[in-house]
Amino acid sequence: MTQPHSHPHDHDHHHGHDHAHDHAPAVTRANERKVLLSFYLIFAFMLVEVAGGIVSGSLALLADAGHMLTDAVALALAYAAFRYGRRAADDKRSFGYLRFEVIAGFVNAITLFGIVLWILVEAWQRLREPQAVLAGPMLAVAVAGLLANALVFWILTRGDSDHVNIRGAVLHVLGDLLGSAGAVIAAIVIHFTGWMPIDPILSVLVSLLILRSAWRLLAKSLHILLEGAPDDARPDMIQRHLQDEVPGVAAVSHVHVWLITSGRPLATLHVRPIRDAEARLVVRAVERELLAHFGIGHATVAIDWNTEDAAFCSLSDEAKPADPAAHGHGDTPSP
Repeated sequence: MTQPHSHPHDHDHHHGHDHAHDHAPAVTRANERKVLLSFYLIFAFMLVEVAGGIVSGSLALLADAGHMLTDAVALALAYAAFRYGRRAADDKRSFGYLRFEVIAGFVNAITLFGIVLWILVEAWQRLREPQAVLAGPMLAVAVAGLLANALVFWILTRGDSDHVNIRGAVLHVLGDLLGSAGAVIAAIVIHFTGWMPIDPILSVLVSLLILRSAWRLLAKSLHILLEGAPDDARPDMIQRHLQDEVPGVAAVSHVHVWLITSGRPLATLHVRPIRDAEARLVVRAVERELLAHFGIGHATVAIDWNTEDAAFCSLSDEAKPADPAAHGHGDTPSP
């Protein structure tokens, strides 16, 4: 269908639907189960740390429980992305449920900011008026949390650790290992020296780890919800690359690229071929280059024809009815 535009070229639209566009490593059912098992372990020990923090009076344990919550969220989002990503699209959701992960990430990031605020306020109050902490129970729970994180780290690194979601979960668990180690150190210091301020001080350090994770999660999810371009596939990068690397391309314009979810970029763009007769070959080459170099497997490419006659001829060829002779009916007598 010919469309008016600011320049005197008509457009023919082609869609690249190479559905192998999840160019990240595939995640098997076995690895999905590993992610789910890791979630259960982290979530269970998070509850243990909450109980231990309340019983021992340790703010550092409660802060570490908050950081374990970020781990549980990361693992839950990874698992949800694998499960919901397999759901088929329907008439109401043409991209399926791929954005479920992004929306959940945004909501959880806001929640984590609230947890950090509570920890900071409570730490300030305890620094002003130190409270007694039971070093024995605190140390036992902190060591258990450290071992739980070490186990989860081992489980995750036995799976497809190159996958973007699993890699993110592994980084979360590494951060929580530091938080658990901090709680162990605080318990040892309190046991041998009786210096109570070490507990709120380390809780602030752990809360900074939570804040860092929450900020990254918020920025990433908000960027996707605002349909921002991937860092490695910005419109200017795509435009320059296609014009320089794809033979037969005269110009590339109107490039729009965005993420439907993490690791799933989509794009629309206009391409003007050097020769109109080679337009379709150029479009196919552009689609292949978008997939190979930028990981964009779903692209809509509009042709900017050099002449109106070329666009008309192309559209006429597509609209022309099939020749009966081509189907073996050319010799059928008229009634």
